[in-house]
Amino acid sequence: MAQMTMIQAITDALRTELKNDENVLVFGEDVGKNGGVFRATEGLQAEFGEERVFDTPLAESAIGGLAIGLGLEGYRPVPEIQFFGFVYETMDSINGQMARMRYRSGGKHHSPITIRSPFGGGVHTPELHADSLEGLIAQQPGVKVVIPSTPYDAKGLLIASIRDNDPVVYLEHMKLYRSFRGEVPEEEYTIELGKADVKREGKDVTIVTYGAMVHASLKAAEELEKQNIDVEVIDLRTVSPIDIDTILASVKKTNRVVIVQEAQRQAGIAAHVATEIQERAILHLEAPILRVAAPDTVYAFSEAEEVWLPNHQDIIEKVQAVINF
Repeated sequence: MAQMTMIQAITDALRTELKNDENVLVFGEDVGKNGGVFRATEGLQAEFGEERVFDTPLAESAIGGLAIGLGLEGYRPVPEIQFFGFVYETMDSINGQMARMRYRSGGKHHSPITIRSPFGGGVHTPELHADSLEGLIAQQPGVKVVIPSTPYDAKGLLIASIRDNDPVVYLEHMKLYRSFRGEVPEEEYTIELGKADVKREGKDVTIVTYGAMVHASLKAAEELEKQNIDVEVIDLRTVSPIDIDTILASVKKTNRVVIVQEAQRQAGIAAHVATEIQERAILHLEAPILRVAAPDTVYAFSEAEEVWLPNHQDIIEKVQAVINF
């Protein structure tokens, strides 16, 4: 296996699918010769040509509309929204059009579109660049929302997303792009969408999380182990639909749950997961379900984001609270 950063794994997945299927098209702002703002598409235009990897105007609504049309014509578009904070300009394309295509056409048409976009805090970006807006998309049936936390997951999930016949919003946390390396097979492989992964097994409390908060949770689990608290960490990987079976199996074992998200506390993925657990497994719980999340304010300016963002110490405190309830 090769040692790759997440950005390298993403590039490798794109290259794999561009080779495998001539209908795969990669496009977005500066993704061509420039290789994208984070260089996720670096070298792909030179390898596959300007007709398959190309730049678009700075117009997210146009990118969304183009993707819908190409999908209807048999292509597999992989558009990039340069930062997910700019998704508002293409919300109608995603939630109003792509998500409904198969239903409204009685299965005659599909939207085999994978929208890639970076998001997430901790890297001191300008305003509107780091917002965690996955909850906006996850509320809409018909769209899968995928958020990898490791290079291995990033490649397998992206290939699976591109091959899916329905729209997928594939979100890449900026802090994870180059923060570490992991083993990634050089050959092609897929990871099932909608399937969570138990990143750490434990018996005392379950942490359900995703994205960069997986690593904060694992760090918290290591410190809690010194206090004889054995933490299980579940990485959702796909936040819509969620893998409730994996979550429930863990809850029935540990009887205590903490849900961790980087996004603001109100609504969002954590609230949905908590509701599913209490509806299906409330009699297995020995303490309230607690959440770790950002405050219910707009995203803080970069000078204050380290105070605003959840961290491993916040997670430790919540785990201790459910253990001592």
